[in-house]
Amino acid sequence: MTINLDSLTPKQIVAELDKYIIGQNDAKKNVAIALRNRWRRMNAPDEMQREITPNNILMIGSTGVGKTEIARRLAKLADAPFTKVEASKFTEVGYVGRDVESMVRDLVESSVHLVQSTKKEAVKEKALEIVEEIIVEALVPAMGKTGKKKKGEKTESDATQIPESDDELNQRTRELFREKLRRGELENRKIDVEVRSSNAPNIGVMGGPIDEMSMMNIQEMIGGMLPKREKKRKMTIADARKILLEEESAKLIDMDEVKEEAIRKAENLGIIFIDEIDKIASSRSNGGGADVSREGVQRDLLPIVEGSSVNTKYGVINTDHVLFIAAGAFHVSKPSDLIPELQGRFPIRVELQSLKEEDFYRILREPKSALTKQYEALLASENVELSFTDEALAEIARIAFAVNAEVENIGARRLQTVMSHLLNDIMFDIPDVITSNSKVLINKELVNERLGGMVKNRDLSQYIL
Repeated sequence: MTINLDSLTPKQIVAELDKYIIGQNDAKKNVAIALRNRWRRMNAPDEMQREITPNNILMIGSTGVGKTEIARRLAKLADAPFTKVEASKFTEVGYVGRDVESMVRDLVESSVHLVQSTKKEAVKEKALEIVEEIIVEALVPAMGKTGKKKKGEKTESDATQIPESDDELNQRTRELFREKLRRGELENRKIDVEVRSSNAPNIGVMGGPIDEMSMMNIQEMIGGMLPKREKKRKMTIADARKILLEEESAKLIDMDEVKEEAIRKAENLGIIFIDEIDKIASSRSNGGGADVSREGVQRDLLPIVEGSSVNTKYGVINTDHVLFIAAGAFHVSKPSDLIPELQGRFPIRVELQSLKEEDFYRILREPKSALTKQYEALLASENVELSFTDEALAEIARIAFAVNAEVENIGARRLQTVMSHLLNDIMFDIPDVITSNSKVLINKELVNERLGGMVKNRDLSQYIL
């Protein structure tokens, strides 16, 4: 669900997040304030807008408690560009790792897709009319070689070159097929369509390292020099409509306008979620080895979080007002192990609580995208009705909580393991044994029968995700 940013109050933001995430009220409250501050800044006087910087947030909590989900749902709610990166990714290759600026380029890419989707939706009706005309032309070509005639249009050449009766017959046939097309009667019929394809090759560079931005520029330059060719393909009308709609929508959109708006949106509304930031926190006890690499990544991150200009293929973006949300479990290291400059750039610290048995029960029942509702939807596609009793949900929650306590605590993700083990046999039997229009009830007895051994058996390695 996307709501206009100016109509979102902090309480409304929390209420929307409550529909998908159970508990963690402190974290929800802080991200709601951060999001509302976006709107407040954009409505402040111009000279103050430049001075107001976002309060970046550091979320501390073990895996599976909802850190990523809060950030992702927040971005979706505000229709904001969002990208998630793992800080440990930047340490994978020697001391240098992946280019830290790549996360900003990913954010701009996300923003471009968002703006394009909005623009395509605005021109969809017009694009559909053009696509319909192309498909009708492929089914019943218009008579005459002077070009396509618009619906109902007649010219002097029609009267002289083409017999009126043939022309009328052609028009009536086209209209008949147009009506069938609109009623969806021709979806599986195959037609020949011309699809535009790029000749841009995949380019590799020999003779030394080259940064990601330079590689993108080279590929784009060579791709622009090579002509795009049109290739005839035979496909169903349903498939042709999708491809042609994408092509025609792109033709109706001004890409320069999209790029400008995307950069502006990324700068003012963009959210970058840096996960596993605890993995780059270096303990001060020893000063060499991996710690050098970790501290190097922190120093690379610092200018991006502080605010700097980054070159992307869509233009230069300034990160001064991008909201950064960092997260980590901090089991081994502490937030104070981060370099002081980076600590100062995450002034808001939120500790997320570990999930209790009651939270597991609520996670199975309340969220719009609850796991139980997902399985019900999966089985409904086979016309099988799946339902759970309250006692069954309570027992599933108890078992998931107990398994987390026995082995590695992976939070709410444990429910996926437990639910999969519970329902796998049922899912396998549909539709061969459990036929269409059947009803499947999951009660406490069935849960204990199928999952009873999970807690009793201390060797639970087969159930760990």
